[in-house]
Amino acid sequence: MKEIIIISGKGGTGKTTVTAAFASLAERKVMADCDVDAADLHLILQPTIRHTEEFRSGKTASIRLQDCRRCARCINVCQFSAISDDYIIDPVACEGCGVCVHFCPFNVIDFNENHSGYWYVSETRFGTLVHAKLGIAEENSGKLVTLVRQQARLAAEEQQADYIIVDGSPGIGCPVISSITGANAVLIVTEPTLSGLHDVERVVTLANGHFRIPTYICVNKFDLNLDITQQIRDLSEKHGAKFVGQIPYDNVTTEAMVAGKNVIEYSDNPVATAIRSVWQQVNNGNPKGM
Repeated sequence: MKEIIIISGKGGTGKTTVTAAFASLAERKVMADCDVDAADLHLILQPTIRHTEEFRSGKTASIRLQDCRRCARCINVCQFSAISDDYIIDPVACEGCGVCVHFCPFNVIDFNENHSGYWYVSETRFGTLVHAKLGIAEENSGKLVTLVRQQARLAAEEQQADYIIVDGSPGIGCPVISSITGANAVLIVTEPTLSGLHDVERVVTLANGHFRIPTYICVNKFDLNLDITQQIRDLSEKHGAKFVGQIPYDNVTTEAMVAGKNVIEYSDNPVATAIRSVWQQVNNGNPKGM
């Protein structure tokens, strides 16, 4: 089974567009949306939810005011100024460290687990999709990403799938580390801008340099700046990643999204041709474990 993770240095580079197109190209696959902070793969795949479960993670303190003696010990030890003079804890400001709970001499502070969101197993026209929805201002997205990947692997094993195609998180933080750890291959989708150039260097250093995961790079909307596209090519070679393609700018991508389709379904156009080439190179590569 091959687990291929599509990531980017930041949001908006086109990784979900590529992931949705791969859903048309890969056979016998399970898909997962691990961009849980801003999940949007479902907008194109239009899933029918078959299974839903709550996601609980982290804790928030709350004071039982009827039992509180107003000793102010909790206010004094809270390093986040989350407790007001009225002994009300702001759930947004509370970091869930539990210090107030530990130091309360009268044990009147509850410390309950948060309901942070939901995760789903759904069916789409391309097969099974595992995805999630993180609540507003909720944290621990790295833990939810790990859960989504675990459920996707279970579904893939049950169905004897050949691929797990994952829309990963952007950036280089905890959600991205949770997205790529243990993967067979990583595809970085970037864009030909200065920020894109710097972002792809950070991500390829993380994926290929630190985790030693075979890494591929493609440039979306490459024709907006041919000079930076060439710099990204050079950077790929420098960091030991394989440059696998460049996707032209075309309004057809937006048109396909509006129609609720991926670009492969929507039209046989230069964007679709370029993504097919990227898929062939990633799929036919020989990364360790594939």
